[in-house]
Amino acid sequence: MIKTKERIISWDFTGADTKEYSHCMHNYPAMMIPQIARKLLNIYGDNSKILFDPYCGTGTSLVEANLKGINAFGCDLNPLAVLIAKVKTKRLDLKLLKITINKFNDFIFQIQYAPQKSIPKQIPDFSNINFWFKDDVIKKLGVINHFILNINNKDIKDFFKVAFSETVRESSLTRNSEFKLYRMNEMKRLLFDPDVYKMMQKKLIRNLDGYTQFYNNTNKSIISEINQYDSTKLIPSKLENNKVDIIITSPPYGDSRTTVAYGQFSRLANQWLEIKEAQKIDSILMGGKRNTEIDTFDIKCLDDSVNRIISVDKKRALEVIAFYRDLLVSIENVSKTLKKNGYCCYIVGNRRVKGITLPTDKVVAQMFIRNGYKHIKTITRQIPNKRMPKKNSPTNKIGKLETTMNYEYIVVMKKD
Repeated sequence: MIKTKERIISWDFTGADTKEYSHCMHNYPAMMIPQIARKLLNIYGDNSKILFDPYCGTGTSLVEANLKGINAFGCDLNPLAVLIAKVKTKRLDLKLLKITINKFNDFIFQIQYAPQKSIPKQIPDFSNINFWFKDDVIKKLGVINHFILNINNKDIKDFFKVAFSETVRESSLTRNSEFKLYRMNEMKRLLFDPDVYKMMQKKLIRNLDGYTQFYNNTNKSIISEINQYDSTKLIPSKLENNKVDIIITSPPYGDSRTTVAYGQFSRLANQWLEIKEAQKIDSILMGGKRNTEIDTFDIKCLDDSVNRIISVDKKRALEVIAFYRDLLVSIENVSKTLKKNGYCCYIVGNRRVKGITLPTDKVVAQMFIRNGYKHIKTITRQIPNKRMPKKNSPTNKIGKLETTMNYEYIVVMKKD
């Protein structure tokens, strides 16, 4: 049985500092704020030894688990998200990290006074690089990239890659307020003159401060393990057969192409980091492969919503079906990892498609009930500080927008 939703204002966390510890590293679309994971762990995570996040993004729940002395396992399909999550939770050699940052600062100081012909650069070869970056920016990013590629310690190199990734995006000609790749208008492009070196240095300092805070508040015996897995196909073998004590996660709200464009957001950074087929990430994420036929789910609220969308736009309905088909298979896999009497907490949003609200909170609860879970509660919270699109264009007509998601839902299930 699915219980009534509870609107609890204390879960809004309005004004909370969401950038404590290593959470300060790298913006990312639709990030779960740490206060949610922290509060869920305090309520449902007593005596937990293993947390699992099957759609971990940049690792919010993993960081919070480690801070509470809990081992954490996560997976995600976006290689950039996996990289960030690993760096946020890895036990680094702090002394070596500080030494390497000082070496980088000395390197940049010397570069600024060196003859142009002698400056080393490492610039990847990908299409449209000159469309997205000014020539001077490309050269400076190439200088930073050269330094990073010559760092011997892999963990330290990854730390630098995270700061570099954010520098790449912020020094590009994209509209940074958007998740999808849209180029600045001509006037803004003419005036845009980012200080690439200073940007990178500031991010390294900020990330070092936050990471040091995380490092000093976690036990060296606590681990996090993050892998690039597709939860619709498999789950890490070490988590199968009821090994997990608690699941805290926030799955995508819809397919990446039409909801939150994780792949487009990450593309330029992934191309500079020479991730293979960076432009295809959105197509491999949940719902990325469109259905060709109308499916039903035997979940009345979902089937009713899909049928209403079919009557307006069959193509969009097929995209919606593809997403929920993947979500269903993923939940079947994820449900096998949790111990009996363990808690599973999914933070979801009820997006709107063609003006029709999709009841994802009820759908997730129903899917878990099918897999032997009991619905404990669903908490409604307002989204005051989550970085995600608040409006879209359901008709694709210029200027005609509607609200997408102002609330999200914390669906708490227990394995019977």
